[in-house]
Amino acid sequence: MLRRRSRRPDPQAVRVWAVCSALLDYPTPDLVDSLDDLEALVPGHAQLVPLIEHARRTPLDRLQQNYVATFDHTRKCALYLTYFAYGDTRRRGAALLGFKDAYRRAGVEWDDALGELPDHLCAVLQLGATVDAEVARTLLLEHRAGVEMLRLALTGWRNDDGSTGSPWAAALVALCDTLPELAGTEADAVRRLVEQGPPAEEVGLAGYAADPALTGGPALISSATIPVGAPR
Repeated sequence: MLRRRSRRPDPQAVRVWAVCSALLDYPTPDLVDSLDDLEALVPGHAQLVPLIEHARRTPLDRLQQNYVATFDHTRKCALYLTYFAYGDTRRRGAALLGFKDAYRRAGVEWDDALGELPDHLCAVLQLGATVDAEVARTLLLEHRAGVEMLRLALTGWRNDDGSTGSPWAAALVALCDTLPELAGTEADAVRRLVEQGPPAEEVGLAGYAADPALTGGPALISSATIPVGAPR
């Protein structure tokens, strides 16, 4: 039996999003210092507490190296939600503008000066945790196939010691557990992505910066917290 879609994210889901947003960001000393606070948001969580423990016991430099190898050097583990559906094509540029519009509907403006794209999963989760859970949930559901593809890629990640499963897979499992079960066209979309992968590169994102100037609202995420996926 499928779970009925709820209209509003529950408070526990929002806490999970907050923790996933932090844990899926590039590891920094600030992240290490915040691990106790993150665990306090999701005490006893079956997926997230082990991931927090992994971050505690792994030297920061090794954690950073593993993060870059996972998310920056492997396209199938991209943290950008529109990549899975559109690749680096003109259609993806239009989808990115849709994310900006969604942030605007939530009452905030995306700050391009920070050098990040608005479809970054950590940014969407941070939006849901701190600004507007319903808008973030809509974005997650619209790009559910990409979320599931990332979960599958991380779950099937092959480690150097021959074991299977990235530590960060736990965050995607936790995130997917806050969303409705896949069914119908959503499940079909995931199957197609598994079989075909993202569309081939065509024209890139050169036209993306042509979006009209955005003014009149606060920046969504400061430079201290924007997820970048690699050191500046």
